[in-house]
Amino acid sequence: MKEIRLISDELKKKYGQKIYKLSLQSGCTCPNRDGTVGTGGCTFCSEGGSGDFAAPLSNCDDTHNDRHAVVSQAGTSDHSIITSIDTQIEYARKLVDAKISSKIKPEDRRYIAYFQSFTNTYGDFDTLKALYTDTINRPEIVILSIGTRPDCISDEMLSFLAELNKIKPVWIELGLQTIHEETAKRINRGYPLQVFEDTYHRLKAAGITVITHVILGLPGETHEDMYATIRYLAGLEPVLDGIKLQLLHILKGTRLYDEYLAEPFHIMSLEEYTEVLMNCIRLLPKETVIHRLTGDGPKKLLVEPQWSADKKRVLNTIYHAYC
Repeated sequence: MKEIRLISDELKKKYGQKIYKLSLQSGCTCPNRDGTVGTGGCTFCSEGGSGDFAAPLSNCDDTHNDRHAVVSQAGTSDHSIITSIDTQIEYARKLVDAKISSKIKPEDRRYIAYFQSFTNTYGDFDTLKALYTDTINRPEIVILSIGTRPDCISDEMLSFLAELNKIKPVWIELGLQTIHEETAKRINRGYPLQVFEDTYHRLKAAGITVITHVILGLPGETHEDMYATIRYLAGLEPVLDGIKLQLLHILKGTRLYDEYLAEPFHIMSLEEYTEVLMNCIRLLPKETVIHRLTGDGPKKLLVEPQWSADKKRVLNTIYHAYC
């Protein structure tokens, strides 16, 4: 088994200390929800837009508030979302700092600002420009990471991201999930593979780091189907910077949950997932950094696989298989 290049290790080498991630929201929605591309979003996506652990946009000091409330959509002229980033970052830092034991003083800790929920390049350009410029210029932020869709990066946005990348590293996280068009239609992804490929090359030509999300265990896919997706990504030129390998979660309230109730499909065991994961890693080039080996689903929403809720056991199983 080749050495696994984990992002946590790579960041520690570069910055000389552990770098923590702050999960934030931009206030954007998604074209696959508002009718521009489709409605309902991808079938696996929760109401939180895959950002169930992100800081809320309002009332950040109240942990019982609606975590998905929107202060202002990025498509409006209300700029209150910009000022809310102060509260979001403060809230997210408190969550992170409460979980860590570190000799590094709180004021010396450094973070990735991760805009995770929904499609974070899909909104009013001026509003997002102000938000991301504000965020990246904060001294505690060392990297700006933006989750988005490959069909939502305009030339204007790309040029802006390239300028930000001169200040500090900018990561763009693209949700691919699978290369197979039949599966993509089944999960309501809303764009063909060629769109991903074109956007990937535009981002790389602009000098931006690209991280791709892949879901292992999508309904109807065989092990070989999953490996074909990894082989495709492994063959990209320029080489893929990073990858997030995510097991499929079935969450209450999603369309996938309704499908599963109506007609249950195969859910991988921990042992099967570990085997598939190791084989996927073997297929990747050594230059590609692993940003995720598994994934977290909110326990109150998680239906399957139940074993994924025990993250310590999952990671121990994966590391044991690697060693």
